[in-house]
Amino acid sequence: MRDVAIVGAGMLRFGRYPEKGIKDLVREAVEAALQDAGIDKGMIEAAYVGSAVPGIMTGQEQIKAQVTLSAMGIESIPMYNIENACASSSSALNLAWTSVAAGLYDCALVVGFEKLYDKDKLKSFMALGTAVDIEMALKMLADFQKKQGEDEAILSADSGKSKSIFMDMYAYYTRKYMETYGLTQNHFARLCVKGHKNGSLNPHAMYQKEVTIEEVLQSGDVAFPLTRMMCSPVCDGSAAVVICSKSAAQNIKAKPVWIAASVVGSGRISDNIGDTLTRRLAPLAYEAAGIGPEAIDVVEVHDATTPSEIISLIELGLVPGEDAHRWIENGDLDISGRLASNPSGGLTSKGHPIGATGLAQIYEIVHQLRGTAGKRQTNNPSVGMTHNGGGILGVDAAAMALHILKR
Repeated sequence: MRDVAIVGAGMLRFGRYPEKGIKDLVREAVEAALQDAGIDKGMIEAAYVGSAVPGIMTGQEQIKAQVTLSAMGIESIPMYNIENACASSSSALNLAWTSVAAGLYDCALVVGFEKLYDKDKLKSFMALGTAVDIEMALKMLADFQKKQGEDEAILSADSGKSKSIFMDMYAYYTRKYMETYGLTQNHFARLCVKGHKNGSLNPHAMYQKEVTIEEVLQSGDVAFPLTRMMCSPVCDGSAAVVICSKSAAQNIKAKPVWIAASVVGSGRISDNIGDTLTRRLAPLAYEAAGIGPEAIDVVEVHDATTPSEIISLIELGLVPGEDAHRWIENGDLDISGRLASNPSGGLTSKGHPIGATGLAQIYEIVHQLRGTAGKRQTNNPSVGMTHNGGGILGVDAAAMALHILKR
């Protein structure tokens, strides 16, 4: 397998853009990535485009890559449409990396986009709610709840109506971690404050305002321990990267960031909430990169809710569970801490347009390793990681992609 580098990265500020169509979203991110790489679109030999719900939200299905890219003059080349829940664009990167590493192409474009916002919130929540086994999801949860001896239903009456069903499920998992590791709602509020502080330094974040612990805790209850500010907002967005083989990268002036590991996995139906896809996949990523978790300097994890940040860090082996509360209290996860976590602001501050989220994480790590992250730049990192999961299968994540990048 050949070495593969990311030579260009671009993204649109995440937000709500009722005036923009999917062609607009994709064009802005792709043009930014090409400009960052300093190359012409004619160098692109193949394109991999990830998105999750444009069919539901816009009606466009089947040829999303061809429709969006041909509108900006990229055509005729092989194009691949990838759908894998919230891990759609990071899965697209995995496929593009595989093709370039195998020698099929020398230069490929990877895009992630989503137009998720709609004035009718129910439409957005319904779209998000399709990332489950539609036929079996409620039965699986009922059976799981019965085996666990739980009296209170995991899903509340307003799940899928005034909020995404995933918020109730995240809240349930979070309460189990609180019991195991002594984490409190106040700890999660501290993480949320950190995320918004980082987001205030990120010109691509949807929310760019610092908040206080009191504001987080008083922002409205969603499902204990989650408050409104602890939940990622519905929004639109796009991100793109250009990847090249080592030989092609030598002819490009942009500073390369190397893909040391790219692994994708799928969930399985299980009653063991401790046996997660993140725990199973992380060792494969470290092995592929030839490092241990202690080598990671900066990480972007999939915090669709604020508690998910620390839960993911524990499951990735980056933070000891028994010491997790101390890491939060001591600021060890801050930009200047021993492990910079979600310097972009994370999903709860930056936003979560599901099909674009994975590549937006990659965008952040690329700029962190280049030393071009501006006011949110971490302390001279050499190795970065992204963790991007999506969907629910039973009580496990349905899809996930992990990437380890080196400068």
